[in-house]
Amino acid sequence: MKIHSLLIILTALSLVTTSAWAGNYPVVDSGQGACFDNSRQIHCPDNGSNFYGQDAQYEGNQPHYKDNGDGTISDLVTGLMWIKQRGPAVSWQQAMDGAKDCRVGGYTDWRAPSIKELYSLIDFNGWVQRTEKDSVPFINTDYFEFKFGDNSKGQRIIDCQDWSATTYVDTTMGGAPTAFGVNFADGRIKGYPKQNHRGRSNRYIRYVRSNPEYGKNTFVDLENGSVEDKATGLIWQQQDSIEKLNWEQALNYCEKLDYAGRNDWRLPNVKELQSIVDYTRSPKTSGTAAIDPIFKVTDRESYYWSSTTHLDGPKPSHASYVAFGRAMGCFGPMGSNNKSWMDVHGAGAQRSDPKSGTPDAYPNGHGPQGDDIRIYNYVRCVAGGGVKTYDPPYTRIPSWKGGPAYNETFGMGNSNNGRQRMGRHQDMNYGMGMGQGRGSGKHQGPPQEAFTACNAKSQGDGCSFQTPHGRLSGLCMNRGDKLFCVPEGHGQGGMRGRPMQ
Repeated sequence: MKIHSLLIILTALSLVTTSAWAGNYPVVDSGQGACFDNSRQIHCPDNGSNFYGQDAQYEGNQPHYKDNGDGTISDLVTGLMWIKQRGPAVSWQQAMDGAKDCRVGGYTDWRAPSIKELYSLIDFNGWVQRTEKDSVPFINTDYFEFKFGDNSKGQRIIDCQDWSATTYVDTTMGGAPTAFGVNFADGRIKGYPKQNHRGRSNRYIRYVRSNPEYGKNTFVDLENGSVEDKATGLIWQQQDSIEKLNWEQALNYCEKLDYAGRNDWRLPNVKELQSIVDYTRSPKTSGTAAIDPIFKVTDRESYYWSSTTHLDGPKPSHASYVAFGRAMGCFGPMGSNNKSWMDVHGAGAQRSDPKSGTPDAYPNGHGPQGDDIRIYNYVRCVAGGGVKTYDPPYTRIPSWKGGPAYNETFGMGNSNNGRQRMGRHQDMNYGMGMGQGRGSGKHQGPPQEAFTACNAKSQGDGCSFQTPHGRLSGLCMNRGDKLFCVPEGHGQGGMRGRPMQ
């Protein structure tokens, strides 16, 4: 084994064992760092208030990557290694066949990722708007190459989906063999037809290696009405809510739940929720929802709410859900009025619903495939997994005219076109801890010590430097053409940090 490979593996193992959960399937936090009501950003509410318990108010395994300098990126939470670059769009079969010939980084064991591996990379700081200029990808572009769909070629900006190796056990679109993929432009999992019709089914592929156990659940019935997943450390409500709820009601239901001898239940974020999908099942092929039969399901065609707001369009009025039943849509040939309801995206898809309103307002669904709009969905609460409550300070989401000044909100990683990403701990300017308070009017960039601390280091390496308020530790991050030390809690590494006295 190469020395640098061994060091990468040892580093990854060290970080996995010190993260919130040390199982083989640590669910990476969604990264969402702001709170919302049904239509706008709000200050995160107090416990007991309306909309309490949403994604940003719980903190799990924060994303942590390392650029290995050889075309590969190590995920230091999951133990997976990824290819940094994304290749050309290809058919599903070409994507699967290409792994055996991949030699990036000198490795020969690349594979096409499962849908659970691929989804580990999604970052719900993203926000899709009408134009590329105004959109932020749902993937950390400090580490991973990404491009929106090309308008000059007649594509929408969201036409840039990534294939996974996970095939749907049923069919979609009235009989098409289907594979699941993640759209890092608009933050969704959908099933896509595998056949290539003049390139229309071509999508991208990003190969992965290491930790072959990632995404495999180990469920144990605790015989008290709850189920533990030994792989993730999460404990689940065995029976769902039975009643369908809107998003605010779903948050409130879990926060007030006293069940199975515990009262620390929460509405799961969307990545936690997707972790329990069983992609070997579907209502048509197994007669069940896409979930292990250890769980009790009120309706095999159910959708389940997550606590994650889905930032799609001008307002944060939608929240993500996972379809454990068929992901239905009102669909038909282009330009035809002859549309019918069918499974358009597959059981196991992740889409979004309005947080409030009436389903009757959407008789033909919404979007190009007529995604059905239910608004009232089921709930399955979660606990455990090393997740802790968190009180995020209010930081206004950047405007889509370019966002606040770089130095005012230092630590917000640059996305495409110089846009800035909102993370959980990205609320302070660099002056904090450097003798500059918020009210000083000074919004200086990183000091020279921050650059010096990363001399001869690579992106993602640990670093530290002295300040008037003590020693700050963090990670070396690339902003522009220079590396400098980003204090923990400010950068995309997402580690909670503070000056060391």
